[in-house]
Amino acid sequence: MADTISFPDLAATVRVLPPSCGPVRVVAVDGPGGSGKTTFAGRLARALGCRVVHSDDFPVPWDEPPEAWFARVEEQVLVPLAAGGPGGYRRYDWVRGVFAEWVEVPVAPVLLMEGVSTARRTAPLAYAVWVEAPRELRLARALARDGAALEPQWHAWMRAEDEWFAADGTRSRADLLVDGAAVPGEFVAL
Repeated sequence: MADTISFPDLAATVRVLPPSCGPVRVVAVDGPGGSGKTTFAGRLARALGCRVVHSDDFPVPWDEPPEAWFARVEEQVLVPLAAGGPGGYRRYDWVRGVFAEWVEVPVAPVLLMEGVSTARRTAPLAYAVWVEAPRELRLARALARDGAALEPQWHAWMRAEDEWFAADGTRSRADLLVDGAAVPGEFVAL
């Protein structure tokens, strides 16, 4: 039988890891769209008392590959943190279609990165979480959130995700595999 995730226990595990990006422990919560990454990352961030950088805060057109956003987070967040200084970025507002407020990313014991391709092979990670759920459930969640009119884009995006994850080997390198289809509010280790 699989184990339910204890966020305080997971936070305790992360806190004792060596830093991976300057003085910061970078933790990625990755997996395909609609799998439950954002909810998982939010709960872990509360347990850790840390900031979350969401890949969705960086605009990636539907016709770009899932990993296209990462160069900006490297330049604006990870490089400054690796040098021991704060990072930051301008969050993209998808509803208005413009860049919105500036988000400070201070030097802290832990930084969570959440979203598709955050646990990439080249990221300076202390720990990687992979969240997955059945494709049909993920598509239903995405369409409930974004609207049925975006279904063609979501099918194309899911194919692009599949290609990215296969090429990067993301799931196989994760430190923790999580079932994002479990009872709402619970996460179960696979």
